[in-house]
Amino acid sequence: MAGIGRRAAAGIILGAIAGAAVPAAAAGPALPEGITFASIDGGMLSMDDWRGRPVLVVNTASLCGFTPQYDDLQALHQRYGPRGLVVLAVPSDDFRQELDDASAVKDFCEVNFGLTLPMTDITPVKGRNAHPFYRWLAEAHGVEPGWNFNKVLIGPAGELLGSWGSMPKPTAPAIVKRIEPFLAG
Repeated sequence: MAGIGRRAAAGIILGAIAGAAVPAAAAGPALPEGITFASIDGGMLSMDDWRGRPVLVVNTASLCGFTPQYDDLQALHQRYGPRGLVVLAVPSDDFRQELDDASAVKDFCEVNFGLTLPMTDITPVKGRNAHPFYRWLAEAHGVEPGWNFNKVLIGPAGELLGSWGSMPKPTAPAIVKRIEPFLAG
């Protein structure tokens, strides 16, 4: 951020963390078929398996100040999972706040938050090494996580419905209002 003032740099960083909601780009391409993540439990998690359902994808980190949001992710999973919502946690060390390995992440989340929602293995979410899901977000929609606990809502047809930064809790009214119209009954 050379060449800009300290105050401007702070504003850019805070904007990336706060991350105002990004409305869905009606003309933007839907998520391509065949996107999979390595599961923290072994095996693969396929986004194709969740077509027809809303999916909230959140890049997470165990040692971040936003880590208490795991409680909100679990609350959404329990409240709306039976009605079709998939909440997917994507642990990432891109911001250098994740534990050393997937086993440690899984244990940490189970012991401290009782997580039962699907989780991926530790996954890159930005830059040239980003997972294909995150490359699609960046290339097709200009959305790249600015920090941990960025939330991305994918609609039933694979469309981007919205993106929120770290600051809003997953249970924030603005997020829940985007999810609810796509839930069963």
